[in-house]
Amino acid sequence: MTIGIAVVGLGMAHKPHIQSLRELKDRARIVACQAPSVERRQAFAEAHPDLPVVADLDAVLADPAVDAVILLTPPMTHLDLTRRAAAAGKHVLLEKPLDVTVERAEQSVAAMAAAGRRFGVVLQHRFRAASLKLAAMVKSGELGPLVSGSAAIRWWRSPDYFAQAGRGMMARDGGGVLLTQAIHTLDLFQSLTGPITQVAAMAATSPSRRIDTEDIVAAAVRFGNGAIGTVDATTVSFPGFPERIELACEKATAVLEAETLKVHFRDGRVVVHEGGESKSGGADPMAFSHEAHKAVITDFLDAIDADRDPVISGREALKVHRLIDALLASASAGATRDIP
Repeated sequence: MTIGIAVVGLGMAHKPHIQSLRELKDRARIVACQAPSVERRQAFAEAHPDLPVVADLDAVLADPAVDAVILLTPPMTHLDLTRRAAAAGKHVLLEKPLDVTVERAEQSVAAMAAAGRRFGVVLQHRFRAASLKLAAMVKSGELGPLVSGSAAIRWWRSPDYFAQAGRGMMARDGGGVLLTQAIHTLDLFQSLTGPITQVAAMAATSPSRRIDTEDIVAAAVRFGNGAIGTVDATTVSFPGFPERIELACEKATAVLEAETLKVHFRDGRVVVHEGGESKSGGADPMAFSHEAHKAVITDFLDAIDADRDPVISGREALKVHRLIDALLASASAGATRDIP
């Protein structure tokens, strides 16, 4: 079955989605592309003259040819738009984050569940080939139990990035480096380590930017099995470096840098998976392959066809939101926070 898709939101995040949908044309048909901004609709139409551009969101949601909506809008709009899509009986694939607070995110999950529609979240780092290989090794037990784990997101965002109105501000984004940039790596990290149960964090806003969200975070964390580790996230590290996850386990240490994996076994073996280059940690946030996005969309289409939840459902995505909430609460209070 070919699934009718509406793309809502035509900012910079649309690029890997449109490219992926074009390559999945046998499974998905782009029925409408919508944004409230006249300028963005015009720019999109010039770049994609073959695609239908629509101004009226109500008309998009009322269109029976639209089976599912891909929402690529700012975080503060997510709850309202998800509720509207649910009320219209549409499946939803939502560009991260779920929302700006855990409470609002839970409301979106509840609305989609009540509507009986499929709800996926774009946290594509889990779908990278190296991530999938590492996840399989963890699941098989060949690395042994986790002893220590770390996630480092040492990225850079230029003044041009923050020149866009509202970017980096609570009123638009709802959060800083954790919710906007590091969320992908934190989601992948926790999916590999198992739940993080306790955090002790510090957060700050660098003096060089006129923003009101955090752009530097450091934390100690405790995992469910008692292991401890660290989280290090920032967008002030020029020129930007590949995000890094390290799992030190009883039988081996695995190091995942963007899309490249190296596993050092204590018996002397070394397993290497060389992946594509990712430069999204630098000045261009979109400097990465669209293949992981394509895998997310493919899984979303599979979920609709099979009447199952996507791999990263709204409920699954709540886990990283609760982690981020705990990190910020710990930093604000200057105290350790438990995550139920």
